[in-house]
Amino acid sequence: MEERKRPVRRKKTVAQGTAHAGRRKGAGPVGAQAPRTDRGSQDRLNAGDVADLVNLVGSMAGSSGSGSRRRSPLLAVIVVAALLLLGGGGGLTALLGGQGGGTADVSTPSNTTSAVSNVGKLDTTVAPGARDKRVVLAGDGSDATTILVYMCGTDLESGGGYATKDLQEMMAAQQSENVDLLVFTGGCKSWKTPAISAAKNQIFEVRGGKLSGPLAESDSLRPMTDPATLSGFIRWAVANRPADRYGLILWDHGGGSLSGYGYDEVNKSAGSMTLAGIAQALKDGGCTFDFIGFDACLMATLETALVAEPYADYLIASEETEPGCGWNYTPWLTALAQDPSMSGLEIGKNIADSFISGCAQAAPGQQATLSVIDLAELSGTVPDAFDRFSQAAAASIRQNDYQSIAAARGNTKEFAQSSDLDQVDLIHLADNLGTQESRELAQVLRSAVKYNATSRNIQNANGVSIYFPYGRTSSVNTAARLYQQIGLDSAYTDCINSFASLEVAGQAAAGGNAGQLNSLFGSLTGASYGGSSNADLVGQLLGALLQGRNLDQVGLEGDQADFLDRDLIAQSQDYLTQNRFDPAALVWSQKGGQQVLSLPEDQWDLVRDIELNVFVDDGEGYIDLGLDNVFDFNDDGDLLGEYDGTWLTVNGQVVAVYMLETHEDTGETLARIPALLNGQRVNLMVSFAPDNDGEILGASICYDEDAETATVARGLLELQDGDVIDFICGYYDYERNYQDDYYLGDPLVVDGPLTLANLRLDNGSYLAAYRFTDLYQNHYWTPTM
Repeated sequence: MEERKRPVRRKKTVAQGTAHAGRRKGAGPVGAQAPRTDRGSQDRLNAGDVADLVNLVGSMAGSSGSGSRRRSPLLAVIVVAALLLLGGGGGLTALLGGQGGGTADVSTPSNTTSAVSNVGKLDTTVAPGARDKRVVLAGDGSDATTILVYMCGTDLESGGGYATKDLQEMMAAQQSENVDLLVFTGGCKSWKTPAISAAKNQIFEVRGGKLSGPLAESDSLRPMTDPATLSGFIRWAVANRPADRYGLILWDHGGGSLSGYGYDEVNKSAGSMTLAGIAQALKDGGCTFDFIGFDACLMATLETALVAEPYADYLIASEETEPGCGWNYTPWLTALAQDPSMSGLEIGKNIADSFISGCAQAAPGQQATLSVIDLAELSGTVPDAFDRFSQAAAASIRQNDYQSIAAARGNTKEFAQSSDLDQVDLIHLADNLGTQESRELAQVLRSAVKYNATSRNIQNANGVSIYFPYGRTSSVNTAARLYQQIGLDSAYTDCINSFASLEVAGQAAAGGNAGQLNSLFGSLTGASYGGSSNADLVGQLLGALLQGRNLDQVGLEGDQADFLDRDLIAQSQDYLTQNRFDPAALVWSQKGGQQVLSLPEDQWDLVRDIELNVFVDDGEGYIDLGLDNVFDFNDDGDLLGEYDGTWLTVNGQVVAVYMLETHEDTGETLARIPALLNGQRVNLMVSFAPDNDGEILGASICYDEDAETATVARGLLELQDGDVIDFICGYYDYERNYQDDYYLGDPLVVDGPLTLANLRLDNGSYLAAYRFTDLYQNHYWTPTM
């Protein structure tokens, strides 16, 4: 068959036997408050010290050191914990750079070793144009280091004791008089370490293999996501543990570019600390750091680098969600104790290697990344390249080439996809675009990423990500406000505004059906959705959009639509008319004795995804089994319309499943299965690879809506024998209205490895159709098969 561009499917294993899809008898609805299953963390203080600390974390009294430098037997690390929303400060005077950062590729360890294999070379080169490092060491072994760990314990500690485990790793590290390690605590309902209070903020020191203190404490519990709390800790540390260099680690959940850092489970209403808030805290802290690190999810972004650059030489963070175990503190702290003059770059490499190796042991199968970004090089090499990249991409969109940009964005590695954060690998995006400007940006970015460690089961994670809207456009205005606060190049704001404007216009031109759940049933019963048939009707639909009369149909409301470039939309009417998917072409026909769906190649060019959508009739309504990317093509490239009546099961039990992403180069597919794990709402994360039948990586916690945080839970919960899993499905009445989420089948008690396979459904009646998603994120359903 001639090579044709078609969506990628997952491997499907069909086992012998049958399975039944049914709601649990006698059980009421679960409730849809979690993510809906359809959409898709000793000495006395002097008066001056107290005053500073009061400004930071509230009136703190207790033990501390004098103003003079005291040599600690261990390392000085301040545990920095919870900050999430959006913050500002700093400018894009020099943020990006690249040409060849090292990559560590970690294999699954044996039972007795945690060594990193096939470690990429650490890039110690310095690109022309890089600014001088702000931290200069003597290099003779006499350099003193104070490490601040800002530890927001949150549910990571109260639930899993992860903060206590990391504190134990710190205490187990080798000691040095030249390294002080400070830990600031808060944001947690209950600590597993008895010395730490859940009723106040406290500062401890790791010394002599013990947690000493508190050196200081507040009269009340301040929100850990308040920038003033963080800046107060920084000022106290500088005043009481002066050093030749400082390192800052923020420990908690993370939400990436738009949400920022931290979830305080005690002060939920405080939200997260945005990047603008982090920038303010760093400015008010008055300290220059050798490195700023995030032991949190999703913070290795260009936006984070911009915020950190005025205050640090290196950024150490993860593009992907972190496993719950987080950083492995013992190895890299021990190495620093043995060589107090170790460079910040080498410290970062040691942190990355020990993190990936530790994850391979503690969380096998979970994806993990950690990169070390040279902010001095980034600031001197990236801004101009980033500006040219942004302007060129925006120009392509305005010159009727939205399709190329959308295709590149759709095929780019995306992180925490189930959370709809729209955070993608920037280097992979630039590579996919393939223009001169994008190649230049990728080159300088690769150079600025001096070390990039990843687990073997992740591809196209190159060390630095960025927000690029596609999954949803309702956050574009939030991004624009944030970028203005932190000083990100306005050309990039123009770029994403233009892209999102045409995406929304493409949705409006299709009738505004993108993401509209109830529209699918019309198609399942033969009706046609999402399409105007001529330029006049497209013009009418776009006119309604420009007048704000159909914003709700494209998923926007109020000022969420302020980003829309109305001039661009108006001038793009012809392009949108000529480059729209035609739902009328979704018809089955007979060819060679088979039922097929044939489309012209220009229509296939507009198709981003195909998913099988199955609804089971249980006698009272429809059970939604989800969206699975299983399909076949004939030799002519036509979609085959012969559904085999099978669906995914776990240990023989039917589950609802939703595809998240498929890697074109490896064929690996990631998916989620909505469920309750021991009564807690989760998504079971599943990986399908060409060489296996699929495996459950673990469970990702779904925060309730009242959690008031947009952070992503760190790590996947590992399934243990005895765990109880209740699978969940969406349910619709015969009028095709969504009713609620219900239990699907009986509880499953984990007892050994779980088996995934497709089994034939024994239900007497069901509806099966394919859902097509176009480049504008519109959804169309074929007639039922």
